[in-house]
Amino acid sequence: MTQWADIPMDDSDPAETQEWVDSLQYLLRDVGSERAQFILHRLQDEMRKSGHNLPFTANTAYLNTLPAEDQPSYPGDPDIERRVRSLVRWNAMAMVVRANRNSAGIGGHISTFASLALLLEMGFNHFFHGPKNGAPGDQIYFQGHAAPGVYARAFLEGRLTQQQLENFRRELQSGAGLPSYPHPWLMPGFWEFPTVSMGLSPIMAIYQARFNRYLHHRDLKDTAESKVWVFLGDGEVDEPESLGAITLASREKLDNLIFVVNCNLQRLDGPVRGNGKIIQELEAAFRGAGWNVIKLIWGTDWDPLLAKDDKGLLKKRMMETVDGWYQKYVVEQGSFIRDHFFGVHPELLKMVEGMTDDKLETLRRGGHDLQKVYAAYHAAVNHTGAPTVILAKTIKGYGLGEAGEGKNITHQAKKLNESELLNFRTRFGIPIGDDDVANAPFYKPADDSEELTYLHERRDHLGGFIPERTVRAKPLAAPQRKAFEEFFKGSGEREVSTTMAFVQVLSQLLRNPDLSQLLVPIIPDEARTFGMETLFRKYGIYASQGQLYDPVDMDQLLYYREARDGQILEEGISEAGSMASFIAAGTAYATHGINTIPFFIFYSMFGFQRIGDLIWAAADMRTRGFLLGGTSGRTTLNGEGLQHQDGHSHLLATTVPNLITYDPAYAYELAIIIQDGLRRMYEEQESVFYYITLYNENQGMPEMPKGVEDGILKGLYKFKPGADKPDRAKAHLFGSGSLLKEALRAQEILAEHYEVSADVWSVTSYKELRRDALEVDRWNRLHPTEKPRTSYIKEVLKDADGPIVAVTDYMKLVADQIAPWVPGPYTTLGTDGFGRSESREALRRFFEIDAECIAVATLHTLAQQGTIPMKRVKQAIDQLDIDPDKPDPLST
Repeated sequence: MTQWADIPMDDSDPAETQEWVDSLQYLLRDVGSERAQFILHRLQDEMRKSGHNLPFTANTAYLNTLPAEDQPSYPGDPDIERRVRSLVRWNAMAMVVRANRNSAGIGGHISTFASLALLLEMGFNHFFHGPKNGAPGDQIYFQGHAAPGVYARAFLEGRLTQQQLENFRRELQSGAGLPSYPHPWLMPGFWEFPTVSMGLSPIMAIYQARFNRYLHHRDLKDTAESKVWVFLGDGEVDEPESLGAITLASREKLDNLIFVVNCNLQRLDGPVRGNGKIIQELEAAFRGAGWNVIKLIWGTDWDPLLAKDDKGLLKKRMMETVDGWYQKYVVEQGSFIRDHFFGVHPELLKMVEGMTDDKLETLRRGGHDLQKVYAAYHAAVNHTGAPTVILAKTIKGYGLGEAGEGKNITHQAKKLNESELLNFRTRFGIPIGDDDVANAPFYKPADDSEELTYLHERRDHLGGFIPERTVRAKPLAAPQRKAFEEFFKGSGEREVSTTMAFVQVLSQLLRNPDLSQLLVPIIPDEARTFGMETLFRKYGIYASQGQLYDPVDMDQLLYYREARDGQILEEGISEAGSMASFIAAGTAYATHGINTIPFFIFYSMFGFQRIGDLIWAAADMRTRGFLLGGTSGRTTLNGEGLQHQDGHSHLLATTVPNLITYDPAYAYELAIIIQDGLRRMYEEQESVFYYITLYNENQGMPEMPKGVEDGILKGLYKFKPGADKPDRAKAHLFGSGSLLKEALRAQEILAEHYEVSADVWSVTSYKELRRDALEVDRWNRLHPTEKPRTSYIKEVLKDADGPIVAVTDYMKLVADQIAPWVPGPYTTLGTDGFGRSESREALRRFFEIDAECIAVATLHTLAQQGTIPMKRVKQAIDQLDIDPDKPDPLST
């Protein structure tokens, strides 16, 4: 890609050049910009026809996008705002410094907010709308490392106490404390979005902006005036998720979305692009993706210099200077800047000959210029037809001086000595005496002071405090269990998969008059895999522009129907985008006061393994909804092979504390779980969400046995007891999902050929069993003199004589979770190792989890107990055609 600096700057015929410029000015002035654009495009076409292609560039000059003469007048009081901003800066710095004095190594960040202060304060004072009087308000994704600045402002607003600031990063102290970064789980009335896991904010915000439009187009919520703001660092854009979905934003014309990239040119360890120019790189990426790009590079001090730049020498010098040098200029004296930056050309030196070295040192960058920032924000909120990105050039650690301004170590700066504190105090005019500065005291003026009065007036005018998280949606009555009776009766002779059963449950919910409009089905381009194409025609696929074409399958019953008010979110091949939509829908109860209910179904292998960080963020955000892991298990997916067969998502799901996880085998189990999930999340308003695995293996769905509902939800119940014959050895078989039928077949083998009576149990959730057992153990440990409690698993198995063999289509560790609480010998069979492209039968024999292998494992455990002779195990291995010398699947 051609850079601006590569275009020749020397003018061989200035008179001719001026004629062309005059012609262009005439077109713009007397005919209009559209005609001017047409002429320019025509000239480009003529060059191509002549064989002289104009080299492509998505870049403009390294200058501010908005001309100085077009800047709007500033509506606020610059002096008061400067004083407020300085107080916020001081308290943010003091919070981190005091925290590290009180507890060495507690950490914290000063430099990010120091560079971002004006960019945030401009929004707080003039642009960020709160949800006052039912208005939708704006959603703000704050740069995570800038959290101290947001806390410091909330302290001035009276929303946080000094004690909380004192306990920054020490949340377990008396008097409460503050988490390191934005965490809704830890501050559920304050933070809306967890943003410090780098790269997640941009993609979540894009889909949040799109979801706002979805709500609006479906007449669920008027979000026409709501904006989504995202503050992120220039180093953060290296994360794949940061830029991975920006084309969606332009394709959907999301002019309700504004990115503000804090281009302080530094990552944690050094320059973002020391040998290049991050602003130019991002401009090309965003312009190429169809965004409105506003470059905010130079402060007002540079305007007179640029006005003198008749030959473009200054513009050329600005472009050819790499970011590594711009970072160095921050820490060097004015004389160095004069010699190194301006000294490359006599005319540039002459341009600054009337400026002192001190003045050269303080030439401001655009992100620290009040007027420039306001102009950029004003242009952004008024732009229509495309999302906007503001590339704001700042200085990391701005105001820290020798403590770290512009230095590579500034991200780790957490302590300031007395001299540095004095300089900071003086630079920003904080009314603290010399004798007190060393203590880095917090400072808050009187409630009726000019500063706080102004601060409150501005927030009141804009609709209330931000950030603020308020649950505005009222509890939603969940359907009663009797509404799902059709799933309790079984499927008779018809075989169906649990995936098909889920689609039937969802279809029933979509017919429920109280819930239908609130359901948000989300699919990452796998609808036909899951049998969900039946929903296309009736409910439609959301498309902001409707359907501008006739689909190729329009003559079919289940054609691909897009609609502006479509209910289904078909996200294409993007699990990350789908998860971002799930988060937006699953938090709408707080963001917009509406109980939207997301059902996100995906290939289970491409869930936790691929987007685990987003699932963790969903947990932090108190998201509600259902994650459905389709085509689950390592042996139920015929033919697909190693990278498609999921044997560990249930293990990964155990790491998320508020994720309720189930692995149902039958339709009635699935229906009971979904009904209870609706009750817990939307009626009881618990801050949980669900992960349920589904299988595409057809089987006869039995009728629900009586009295098993409680066991389904707690994780375990006896599905089919063995024959009651006292002379036979006793055992218990645990099965889950599709492998429950293998346990049932093993029950038959053991009874018919080996005189063993085995009870078969359905384990719907090892995680729930473990959760309950851990809670009971903890209570007993902390209440040693009281009557001990009994965990559900111990209670339900108290009369279970004989060994237990558990089989799962997942790694053995999934079933091993409950080993400490299982009475008697406990053997687990699972799918440790890599998968293969094969039939189900062959895969189950390979992983040693089919009925024959379950029977052998049961016999072996009985033999170890002395219940049967070991030679019977050897006989069974031979009779059941099991190869004892085949390689271990874990290592093959």
